[in-house]
Amino acid sequence: MSGKKPNPLDKVLDRLDRLDPAGLRTLVQRLARERALLETVFNTLHEGVLVITADGAIDYANDAAARLIGFPAEAGAESTLWRLVPGLRASLEGDGPGGSAAGQPVVTREFELHYPAARVVRLYMVPFSEGEGGAARSVIILTDITAEKKSTAELIENEKISSILLLAAGVAHELGNPLNSLTIHLQLIGRKLKRLKGSKETAALEDSIQICQSEVTRLDGIIRNFLEAIRPRPPDLAEVNVVEVIEDVLRFQGKELEDRGLTVDGELPVSTPVIMADRNQLKQVFFNLVKNAMEAMTAGGKLSIRVRADDDSVYLLFADTGSGIKMEDLPKLFSPYHTTKTGGHGLGLMIVQRIMRDHGGHVGIESKEGTGTVVTLQFPQKHRRVRMLKS
Repeated sequence: MSGKKPNPLDKVLDRLDRLDPAGLRTLVQRLARERALLETVFNTLHEGVLVITADGAIDYANDAAARLIGFPAEAGAESTLWRLVPGLRASLEGDGPGGSAAGQPVVTREFELHYPAARVVRLYMVPFSEGEGGAARSVIILTDITAEKKSTAELIENEKISSILLLAAGVAHELGNPLNSLTIHLQLIGRKLKRLKGSKETAALEDSIQICQSEVTRLDGIIRNFLEAIRPRPPDLAEVNVVEVIEDVLRFQGKELEDRGLTVDGELPVSTPVIMADRNQLKQVFFNLVKNAMEAMTAGGKLSIRVRADDDSVYLLFADTGSGIKMEDLPKLFSPYHTTKTGGHGLGLMIVQRIMRDHGGHVGIESKEGTGTVVTLQFPQKHRRVRMLKS
């Protein structure tokens, strides 16, 4: 017959009234060591561990829990979980401490925290009581699942974008077939007209055919560029200095900037650390961002480009003095085919985001309507691209 193994400490406590001062001192020292060991164990955990009373008062919080919910060590019993996480008590009403005394269920919840940092946290709560008729308490385990939620959201977004891009690529390919046919027939008509030279009518027809051929060539170029832009092609990584790429793009777009009456203010240190990147894809990103800035500004506007670096990343800031973006449009900026520009296709920023993700980077946008927009790109430095794989 198996049973719970007796705790040596319980045996000592049973004889507590018979201990002499030396024995009591030994017992206190042993209890202090046990407590210190348990504190060390709990504080090494990544998960937050809390013990709360029926009123939500925090009896114990390990280091991880204190970080997650912003529980100051000096607050003591004055802090309650309900005050630190507003709205949680209502969510747990009837499930945790303060609910039915008998048969309290184990509870799990997911909630968002905005202080001390924006996080998504999973809560797992197990009620217990200290002995017969003891006070009702609960142990709460808190797990930071922000990265997990973000990864899931990005996966869904990537799948949605991939489906749309596949459809777009198919449509572009289908458009290419009739364009090829038009090109062939225009060439045949042109050859026949050459054999009938001499009349004014044939000269006019030849001009019309040249215009048609020019437009077909232009449409074919648009489709080829479109397909090149949206096909998920893995980046051909090599050491790249982003300052050199930005300068190339600005040289290419310099005439248009000048024609629009716009100025560029650049802070581009040549000592910027290199990153591992696909030079052509970076050009595509920078070209799109400069183009968007130009189209958002009127004559006299200024585009500021700043490059800086810390120990881990290289940052690029593109700030324009344009019309800015409406608050309601900000969440949709990276959605395919969402555009606020007349004649825009709504793929530019989506392609920028895909290229940044493929490079292990991030893109952020801040904007105020009537003031301007700041786009921030973050690239990992060469030595930060190494990452440990899960076993």
